[in-house]
Amino acid sequence: MNFEDTHERSMIRQTAAEIAEQYGPEHWREKEENGEFSTEFWNELGDAGFHGLLVPEEYDGAGMGMQEMGLAMETLCAEGCGMAGTWYLVLTAGMAAVGIRENGTEEQKELYLPDIATGARNFSIGITEPEAGTNTLNVATRAEKDSAEQSSADPAEATASADGDEYVLNGKKAWITFADRADNMILVTRTTPREEVDRGTDGISLFVVDMDDPNIDVSPISKHAMNYSKSCEVFFEDVRVPEENLLGEEDDGWWVLVDMLNPERIGFAAAGTGIGKLASNAAIQYANDREIFGAPIGTHQAVSFPITEAYAKMETAALMREKAAWLYDQGEDCGYETNVAKATAVDAGIEAVKHSMQAFGGWGYATEYDVERWWREINLTRLAPVSQQMAYNHIGQQLGFPKSY
Repeated sequence: MNFEDTHERSMIRQTAAEIAEQYGPEHWREKEENGEFSTEFWNELGDAGFHGLLVPEEYDGAGMGMQEMGLAMETLCAEGCGMAGTWYLVLTAGMAAVGIRENGTEEQKELYLPDIATGARNFSIGITEPEAGTNTLNVATRAEKDSAEQSSADPAEATASADGDEYVLNGKKAWITFADRADNMILVTRTTPREEVDRGTDGISLFVVDMDDPNIDVSPISKHAMNYSKSCEVFFEDVRVPEENLLGEEDDGWWVLVDMLNPERIGFAAAGTGIGKLASNAAIQYANDREIFGAPIGTHQAVSFPITEAYAKMETAALMREKAAWLYDQGEDCGYETNVAKATAVDAGIEAVKHSMQAFGGWGYATEYDVERWWREINLTRLAPVSQQMAYNHIGQQLGFPKSY
């Protein structure tokens, strides 16, 4: 690893800071209150090239890696965007770009990657299910192969309209972000039931699904925070997708999904430290300005030390995120490092926001100071994309403890 601040990294940091200044806390407070997606912010990220950071140059992207993406996310979060700095990048520019880049056919890369790079195409990722929860291996959404000709009452019509076999999708997903506005979804399914495979990781397949299919029903879920994007229940009833929409190999999709999950955890590690730093910096400024008992409240160590301690932990967690991202970019195994980065960044970030909110006193509860919103936002990172408990389960197993799940 090289900690030199290269020209490219400096430019990413500067550009992200400039965008965050333009789309700062007031922008997100308004979007949150109105439940509005920030199309202007999304487009700004595209104009700046952030949607294409992980897209190869031959598909109109920047050809960079998770180190650069993590830096962009943390800076956007820390300089004013809060969770939106990661939220608007992690699914399409992060997970979908990587999944298609690493596992897509040439036709899929040519179709999707240039649009991802510009922000012209938005993806959602269909993993979570109500019954399976954290145990992705128990997904129940089925994809069954069916001849296109067999699916039509008029064989001649079917032959004329179909190029080959299709898959029929049925199932239900929950907490799927952007499902209400996505052009496509990368959908995790079972093509072979779990009881029919030797290993739980077998029998899983991923598909790129067009979200304008009339047999897909999307229902937004009322939620606690990040109402500048919708998280939804999604129902699939006899949704037909062509064979060429399979991402990777049939029954071997687990490893395609793993390629996408590590960037997601790196992104949420960036969110943890980014939101924590944003709240800390706001509290530090307030602690310098607010006077009581004849001195700024920041002179009292009961105010300054908890934030300072949390900040030190965030700086350390950010280094682990850099290591995890570096390993990922080198094509090395990084599951342990991504879980350590995510778990420590979230713990430190939550601690930082909690003590920052306390520094504001009663005003920390007021929407106009934004810290209460950052508190709501950062608490999502305890639950997703993998819960803190599951992250520590993975770490503990790597340390030598017996498997607990």
